[in-house]
Amino acid sequence: MTSVLLCSTPVHGHVTPLLAITRHLVDRGHDVRFLTGARYRPAVEALGATWLPLPGAADFDDTDIDGAFPGRVGLRGVKSAQWDLRNIFLEPAPAQLAAIDEAIANAPVDIVLTESLFFGAMLLLGRPPAQRPPVGILGIVPLPLASRDTAPYGLGIPPRPGALGRLRNRVLTLSTERFVFGDLHRAAERLLEQSGGLPLTTHVMNYQSAADAIVQFTVPEFEYPRDDVRVPVHFVGPVSRSGPSAVDVELPEWWDDLDSGRPVVHVTQGTVANADLDALVFPTIDALADLDVLVVATTGGRDIPGRPLPANARIARYLPYDRLLPRTAVFVTNGGYGGVHYALEHGVPILATGDTEDKAEVSARVEWSGAGIRLKAGAKGLTPSALRAAVQRLLAEESFRANARRIGEAIAASPGPAGLDAVIESVRAEVRR
Repeated sequence: MTSVLLCSTPVHGHVTPLLAITRHLVDRGHDVRFLTGARYRPAVEALGATWLPLPGAADFDDTDIDGAFPGRVGLRGVKSAQWDLRNIFLEPAPAQLAAIDEAIANAPVDIVLTESLFFGAMLLLGRPPAQRPPVGILGIVPLPLASRDTAPYGLGIPPRPGALGRLRNRVLTLSTERFVFGDLHRAAERLLEQSGGLPLTTHVMNYQSAADAIVQFTVPEFEYPRDDVRVPVHFVGPVSRSGPSAVDVELPEWWDDLDSGRPVVHVTQGTVANADLDALVFPTIDALADLDVLVVATTGGRDIPGRPLPANARIARYLPYDRLLPRTAVFVTNGGYGGVHYALEHGVPILATGDTEDKAEVSARVEWSGAGIRLKAGAKGLTPSALRAAVQRLLAEESFRANARRIGEAIAASPGPAGLDAVIESVRAEVRR
């Protein structure tokens, strides 16, 4: 039995994938403790793991991020990313590290597994290996590792081959590290110095390169190749697969309409960034109103708005993906990592529109892999003509579906959370040498 300490920022999109990992580790008989926010205690304990509380300085109510962090209100684009990384993710790092140290003092820890934006892990990795447990990073967002083969993480820029591409990447990396995230890096250096850690040998946005291993929850076919990465990266496939839900989802009365013969276009904003369905769901419904398709939308659990729908549109709070996606011709999304993998698992081509947080990187990978189209919003947002044209291309051009199926076959062959077992054992074996 291995003693595992899981760590996550108290944000739904970060905690939820780690709950699937928790379930697997508990089922394998490991002793699992999960360090995260108080809101997630019932979910952790329901899986048979031990919940550990984050200190008040590192815990907050993620159902009202703007209320918890009013300084971010009104910020957009780069300024929003800079503010969030500094205040939501980096500043809690000392309190996170204190909680890790307390957990280690109370009971042995064989390995610490954290999601990549839990910056307490950066401070822990600032200690010599002999003074800390092994640390593994759980890749629940696109791989952020810096490389000469890729543009800086967060810009959503796909690779460009050859010497010119590497030159572009170098210039972008230097300017991004110095001007965009320079203040973040200096703040991280101060926190490391205050905690007694060794100086950073890379930029703070690349701190994961100091980990003992990275477990990336995708397949190589959906991630940029890098030939200069030294930390072991293990691709194990998505955390979750679209099997039968543990909770029964009642089918709507219109469910049989999916078998009418019309191509089904599914549009969703996921379960987190869905407060304003006018961002993507309703623009897509309106844009496709005159096409011979059936548009099926979900609100991600939000109440269904009372506005009238076109004759070819249907909407529900949730729908069972194991039954919906085999009937789906096109998947329209704001770029959530989990939702995109559900679509790829079923070989469904994707229209991705994300341009914030990690969603810009997900959308860029959709385009790069050939599994779909990336649609960027202009000054006036997502226009009906652009949405309609993109969906029509995805329906008409077989290459998108062929590439989505290719990635889906790789996903089907991947182990998912079970792939963690060999990684944990190899890391522990390396420590014992």
